[in-house]
Amino acid sequence: MFLRILDRFEEILISVLMALAVLLIFVAVVHRFSIGYAADLVGFARSNDMPGLQDTARSIFRAINSIKLTWAQEACIYLFVWMAKFGAAYGVRIGIHVGVDVLVERLTGKAKTIITVIAMSGGILFTAIIAWIGTDFVWHVRKGGQVSPDLEMPMWIIYLAVPLGSALMCFRFVQALWRYLRTGEIAHHDLGAVEGVKEEARDVSKGGHG
Repeated sequence: MFLRILDRFEEILISVLMALAVLLIFVAVVHRFSIGYAADLVGFARSNDMPGLQDTARSIFRAINSIKLTWAQEACIYLFVWMAKFGAAYGVRIGIHVGVDVLVERLTGKAKTIITVIAMSGGILFTAIIAWIGTDFVWHVRKGGQVSPDLEMPMWIIYLAVPLGSALMCFRFVQALWRYLRTGEIAHHDLGAVEGVKEEARDVSKGGHG
């Protein structure tokens, strides 16, 4: 039950962060171009002696310019940082991380098991160290009272993505290792589920047979 809730929370969090980042970027771009178009309209009305249109264009320009989105770029960066950290943990869970497995695939039996366990244990150790160092770093940032330049948000909240994401990634490595030791299975992403990849693989296969 706990794992199902954690899996669902992970997926929802990544989706929400991605949607917010994309929406914010879209709004910021529209806002920037709208200011430019409103300014151009003011210039056009002035050069063509159209006072009515000029007043309207100036009102539109002032209204758009009053909306301050200087914080949007900073917010998008933070959203992507959180999305990347939790996305990495999600990648471990479903097996989409890039890895060099030429040697492992050539091994069989006990040798393959030992190398796989060493590799997964390395992932556990590395992410555990990052989670520990990240926690210490966040603690000192919180004590320092540092805030972000535009959002004026406490920076320890932003940096919290590092220990939390790394801890979750470490848990996913432990989960993957436990699954491998029990069943001998390693999570692999099904490339056939990606549009275009299945057809390309089929074409290559046909070409090879020819």
